[in-house]
Amino acid sequence: MRAKDMLSKMVMPLKPTDPGSLALNWMEDMGVTHLPLVEGTHFHGLIRNADIYDLEDLDESIGKHKLPLHRAFVYHDVHLYEVLRQAAAEHLSLVAVLDHHDHYAGAITTQELTQAIAGFTSIMQPGGIIVLEVNEQQYALSEIARIIESNDAKVLSSSVTSAPDSTQLEVTLKLNVMDLSSVIQTLNRYDYIVKASFAEESQYDSLLSERYEALMKFLDT
Repeated sequence: MRAKDMLSKMVMPLKPTDPGSLALNWMEDMGVTHLPLVEGTHFHGLIRNADIYDLEDLDESIGKHKLPLHRAFVYHDVHLYEVLRQAAAEHLSLVAVLDHHDHYAGAITTQELTQAIAGFTSIMQPGGIIVLEVNEQQYALSEIARIIESNDAKVLSSSVTSAPDSTQLEVTLKLNVMDLSSVIQTLNRYDYIVKASFAEESQYDSLLSERYEALMKFLDT
């Protein structure tokens, strides 16, 4: 999935002639703290609500003030993960998208980014989740997938995280089955450490939220 496939239909870019009060109202309505400042197709940068609050007269046009603008953007053909990296690295509530002529193409909010990640990583598909602890020298997804497939199950998506200065990996696997008992038993026979398993949506929704926040923090380092 690329940036051009995720453009928001709700984000309205600001013009230099727009008053600060309008910008703040739009940000509140959209649930964001940034908005693109665009003149024609020219992207000036992202403007923050905190900088608008500092204006003495919110009814004056934004263009009359030398507000700090954040020139953070991605090009329209970059992958979903690059959009995620930009949002995390720059602490953005939305990411501006430009074409290769540097014309403004749209924006992606972090809420829409989260939804895109959910679809891309099979989160919305029914199935259970298994969390393994594996030494990085022994980690082989192909072997783990083979063991799982021997139980008539398939890996829909996977993610790997590790703590700093640790040789242990935490491997989170989304499977296409809800009954995980036979898979877990087989993994145990092959000496894999099963740290946790989730077979109910209410259980693994919180886990996926934690994994998303951990990924954002990782990309921010």
